[in-house]
Amino acid sequence: MTANTLTLAQFLARFTLQLPERPAVTLPTRHAAVLVPIIARPQPTLLLTKRASSLRKHAGQVAFPGGMMDSSDDSLIFTALREAEEEVAIPPAMVQVIGVLPAVTSSTGFQVTPVVGVIPDTITYRASEDEVAAVFEMPLQEALRLGRYTPLDIHRHGLHHRVWLSWFEDYFVWGMTAGIIRQLSLQIAPD
Repeated sequence: MTANTLTLAQFLARFTLQLPERPAVTLPTRHAAVLVPIIARPQPTLLLTKRASSLRKHAGQVAFPGGMMDSSDDSLIFTALREAEEEVAIPPAMVQVIGVLPAVTSSTGFQVTPVVGVIPDTITYRASEDEVAAVFEMPLQEALRLGRYTPLDIHRHGLHHRVWLSWFEDYFVWGMTAGIIRQLSLQIAPD
């Protein structure tokens, strides 16, 4: 990534060359998955959503499409693809899944698996009015710039949590979403 711009080929080469580290902690038994959709543009972008303000949990927050694993889901990859189709109308067949990142624990007690997938730049995504207030794209190169994330240390219930914060245009990207993007950046960073 020494060039001025990050190409999809460079991203894919770095992503597939490094395996994610697995945490040595006990994770919750409730499972969820999110799709980390990378749009295959000449300058790749990351697709994000802003959740509807009417939702009970995480209302108005920037997020990846995703949600809780249903008992009928075959896998967490299936969950991520199903949720992406429900929330932003991305057909599962249009997603080239390239891998997963280490699961993270949500503030609501879920083990959330980020599924990284590439979608064609010809795709037309559409927000579900019930779940999504906005859909936007962030240049992948900018999203993966580690310097854009600021740590905030929180002490809650006697435990220390580090939360990452960032702004992109008018969108406040923080918490699990910022942490997932930052983890993706660390995974593809040159040694």
